Amino acid sequence: MSNQPPYPPQQPGRGNGQPPYGQPPFQPEPPKKRSVGKVVGLGCLGIIGLFVVIGIAVAAIGGGSKSDSGGSGNSKSAAPAGKSSDKAGAGTGKNDTTKDDTDAKVVFKVWGTAPAGALGGLDIGYGSDSDTRKGTFKDGRFEATLTLDKDAMYYHVNAQLQGSGDINCSVTADGKTKKGHASGGYNICNAQLSSNFTGGWS
Repeated sequence: MSNQPPYPPQQPGRGNGQPPYGQPPFQPEPPKKRSVGKVVGLGCLGIIGLFVVIGIAVAAIGGGSKSDSGGSGNSKSAAPAGKSSDKAGAGTGKNDTTKDDTDAKVVFKVWGTAPAGALGGLDIGYGSDSDTRKGTFKDGRFEATLTLDKDAMYYHVNAQLQGSGDINCSVTADGKTKKGHASGGYNICNAQLSSNFTGGWS
């Protein structure tokens, strides 16, 4: 009897709450997730959805009433006043067209004295950021016109002397003009109008 231990051996994992030798400790049970987060999330999603539905309804109601009233107003006013508006447009058409043509054009000019050098005559380039062209200097002047593109970033004209001379250059768009000057040697006259954030030119 002396060979037996005084206490009987315990079974692993029973009664004492400790893991058997060589195994990882028991993990405590994770706390149960509360549904508060789900409720808040669904509530926010519901409010956003409500705003979207209201926005769509307002757009549909507001858009429909504008087009209905505008469409009926145009059809009623266009029929009886057709002849009188045509006559009024014909009388003022020339002045409007002239103003539109000047406002819708970009004018490039180079003038002065520029004798031909060893490389030939004055070297002229003009156009916009997406359309560059070559010009010809004749009888002391150069002038060209392009249609104004409101999407252009800039319009420019440059003229390089070929050894000597004295020239001026300008570019005009929407009533705004930028000028440049070059004198002697191989100097370059440069003028550029850039579009600004208000849709004008500076």
